[in-house]
Amino acid sequence: MPAENQEKREVQLDGDYLTSALQNEEMEKFREEFIALHSYDRAQYFEKIDDSLRLKMYQYLSPVEMAELFESLDKDETEYQDILAEMTPSYAADMLSNMYADDAVDVLNELDKDQVASYLTIMDDDSAKEIKELLHYEEYTAGSIMTTEFVAIEANQTVRSAMTILKKEAPNAETIYYIFVVDEEKRLAGVISLRDLIVSDDESMIADVMSDRVVSVSVGEDQEAVARTMRDYDFLALPVVDFQHHLLGIITVDDIIDVIDEEASDDYSKLAGISDVDTVDRNPFTAAKKRLPWLIALLFLGMFTASLIGRFEETLDKVAILAVFIPLIAGMAGNTGTQALAVAVRGIATGDLEEESKWKLVIREAGTGLITGTVCGIVVMITVYVWKGQLFLGFLVGVSILVSLIVATLAGSLVPLLMHKLKVDPAVASGPFITTINDIISIMIYFGMATLFMNYLV
Repeated sequence: MPAENQEKREVQLDGDYLTSALQNEEMEKFREEFIALHSYDRAQYFEKIDDSLRLKMYQYLSPVEMAELFESLDKDETEYQDILAEMTPSYAADMLSNMYADDAVDVLNELDKDQVASYLTIMDDDSAKEIKELLHYEEYTAGSIMTTEFVAIEANQTVRSAMTILKKEAPNAETIYYIFVVDEEKRLAGVISLRDLIVSDDESMIADVMSDRVVSVSVGEDQEAVARTMRDYDFLALPVVDFQHHLLGIITVDDIIDVIDEEASDDYSKLAGISDVDTVDRNPFTAAKKRLPWLIALLFLGMFTASLIGRFEETLDKVAILAVFIPLIAGMAGNTGTQALAVAVRGIATGDLEEESKWKLVIREAGTGLITGTVCGIVVMITVYVWKGQLFLGFLVGVSILVSLIVATLAGSLVPLLMHKLKVDPAVASGPFITTINDIISIMIYFGMATLFMNYLV
């Protein structure tokens, strides 16, 4: 049996074993097997079972143990509300207070304001205060994804005293691989790795062994920019500071991985013209509700395209064969525009497009449109002449494709750059919209030229 299949079989057997223990109310048997699992595996099992079995889990697991499981869940707003509603309010509040603050904030951000206020009221004062501070930061910024559970030491102390602090604070810290150094006013002054701290002489001063060249991010910086910084420097944690450089928290690599996944899904959703591609909707009505707004907007754009063709009804009446090539020209323009759009959006999203290189992108895409348009135009012209025996018709279609592809590549690259300049997410210039816009432009070019040179076609 292949190793992969064997592994899947063992996981399934573990699931059956746990379910059997829950159904038979064998608490010790369940806890022994369940606690031994990785938190991700616990979350996977929790997501698969029904609510009746979950109710038993709340009886068998402490809020602290459930907090560790909950940090690995990946649910949307409705699911979080439903799961928390299964718990008693005190159990749910205790669980949230035992989660890392940034993870608890992620959960609370999915709930109604009344529910958030209710849980914060029940929580212990220290946890509630810490979570409230993070909830105030704008969503999708560094402040909204940072954690305040980190170890900070002062520059004017010895390595020995720093190790004492580290041992005391480590159990509650999200990571200890980097220890950040602050001055007397709590401003970020330096950083020292756990390795350097361990190998340094006990009597050495932290100021002498730390690195004072610290890369940090502002609390209001966009999470995408934070992710790029983390990627560029290969950090495991990144300090977050305010405008006076006070150390407010840190962002860990696991949170950045979530951000990258979230932003990629969000951009792909917009490029696909749907609201959320990351959620698998088993209910067709829910899926239709999310997709209809985009489709209705595209429907009206399509109707405009149809009315535009209607304006050239006289031209079509005289040369009906022109209608044969409408899908060809519109399709080529749409495809080319989408390719240019993908290049521009990716460059903006990854930060590869600096100010001085944006015009280079536009010029390059225009050149690409010229080359591809010329080649495709020549191929179409020859094909139409061989097929229909009309040289000028082939010339007309070929030139229309040439001009349409140049315009389409320019639109595909300029539109997202313009939206980015206006502080609008460039992914909103989605594939369906660019395709429809290029359909309109290509049809205007095609029928405009056909009308202008009507005498050569009749």
